Amino acid sequence: MTNSDHWWEPPLAGTEAEHLVGALDRLRTTFRWKADDLDAAGLRTRIGASSLTLGGLLKHLACVEEQMSSTKLSGAPLGAPWNTADWDSDPGWDFNSAAHDTPEDLYALWDATVERSRATFGAALAAGGLDQLVHAAYSDGRHVSLRRLLCDLIEEYGRHTGHADLLREAVDGLAGEDPPAGWHAKSAGPRRRS
Repeated sequence: MTNSDHWWEPPLAGTEAEHLVGALDRLRTTFRWKADDLDAAGLRTRIGASSLTLGGLLKHLACVEEQMSSTKLSGAPLGAPWNTADWDSDPGWDFNSAAHDTPEDLYALWDATVERSRATFGAALAAGGLDQLVHAAYSDGRHVSLRRLLCDLIEEYGRHTGHADLLREAVDGLAGEDPPAGWHAKSAGPRRRS
C-alpha cells in the first residue's frame, strides 16, 4: 500500500494535531465516498421512518463545516447560502432544502466548503496550535479551544457517516468501512491532493 492508494489514512505516528486532522479527514473521505456519484433520486432516498437523505447530509455537513471554520472559530458571519435561509421557520433548512438542489450543486457545495475549512483550520493550527481559544464560548464566557472545535467536528462526522452507511446501502448496496484503494470523488468539485 502506498500513501497515494489510501491518502485519507491518518499518520501512523504523528503529532496530536496531525492525528486529529487525520481522523477528521478520514471521516470526511468515508462520508464523501458513501455519498458519491449518485443522481437526484439516490441523494433523496430515505429509509424507514427517517427523513434523512444523503443529499440532506451533504448540505448539513457543509453547513456545520462553515459554522465551525468561520462563526465558531473566528466569529465571522455565515455566507451564502446559509445567511439567506429562513432558519426560524425551518430549523432543519439545510436538511430539507437539499431535496430542491441538483446533485452537482450539493457535491460542489460540500467539496468547496470542506476545502475552505481545511485551509482555515490549517492556518489556525499553524498560527496558534490546538490550545488556542476560539471565538465560540459558553454562556458564562469560557471560550473553547481549537482542539475542542476539531473534536466536535469529528463527532459530527462520526454520527453522520454512520447514517450515510445505512442510506447508501439502501440506495445501491454499497457497503464497507473504507473507500477502495486509490479512490477519488467521481462527482464535480475539487479533490484533495495526495
